[in-house]
Amino acid sequence: MDGPANVFIALIVVGLPVILLMIIANRYFRLREKKLEVEAGMAAEKAAQYASRSHDLEQRVRVLEQIVTDGGAQTAAQIEALRDAPRIETGEKVQ
Repeated sequence: MDGPANVFIALIVVGLPVILLMIIANRYFRLREKKLEVEAGMAAEKAAQYASRSHDLEQRVRVLEQIVTDGGAQTAAQIEALRDAPRIETGEKVQ
């Protein structure tokens, strides 16, 4: 019983722990992969929120730029037009 029995016992003693370690490693890596997928999904969601917020802020800045540039020029033109317009005499004195 020295030959084949010893080889069989050696395979069981060495093989079972190796198979067990492979199963544990496989489960660990699958769990780790799922965690990374969940984290990637959260990161993508946050990126979408930031992009939406960024778009809103860009729109606000455009409106402000339009008010400052166009509105200022239009307001100045309106003031100049009022200066050039004839005044209506109402009899009241302006101080």
